[in-house]
Amino acid sequence: MIWAWILVAAGLTVGGLFWLGRLPAASRPLAAAAIMLGLAGYALQGDPALPGKPVVRSEPESFGEALTDTRQGMADRFGPAAKWLAMSDGFARTGKTELAAQTLEKGLESNPDNVDLWVALGNALVAHGGGVMSPAAALAFDEAAKRDPAHPAPPFFAGLAMAQSGDLQGADRVWSDLLARSPADAPWRPDLEMRLAQLRRAMGPGLPPEDAAGS
Repeated sequence: MIWAWILVAAGLTVGGLFWLGRLPAASRPLAAAAIMLGLAGYALQGDPALPGKPVVRSEPESFGEALTDTRQGMADRFGPAAKWLAMSDGFARTGKTELAAQTLEKGLESNPDNVDLWVALGNALVAHGGGVMSPAAALAFDEAAKRDPAHPAPPFFAGLAMAQSGDLQGADRVWSDLLARSPADAPWRPDLEMRLAQLRRAMGPGLPPEDAAGS
């Protein structure tokens, strides 16, 4: 049955090109050959009985929903940065990491001392770089830490970017320092402890992290 519809569609295409489109007579053989070639290709490779399968777009690791959920315990979601964070997260969820970063840069023009925007910019730049800590991302995290040295987000996400980039010892140093100064009831502490434990397992049974860091 599906082939009948395909042939009908092909006939309508030919009719539209030849008569409605007023295709010149000299070009008609070439157009007909192109249509026949398409039908032949479908006959060889197509399968009209095959069920459709939607393509699922994967997000960059540790960015999008998961990253937003982690950041909620550290960011001011109702301050001047909120609208910029929301727009940037929206772009990030659909893989538009460049737009996510540009949105945050725009927000920083009017809020240059906002820690949340600097941290989010660092995250966006890491995601745009495929999970690699670029110099621009490192600078964004440094700018965030300068604005508020006690804020947990800059070292948390800087350490995450280091770990993703393969700098496990650097991530261990940053996260260990953050854990040491985090209150026992801090909402981010359980996640930090879990990630730090995973990191140390990945580092293997060599030197203890503190000794490896000092070597």
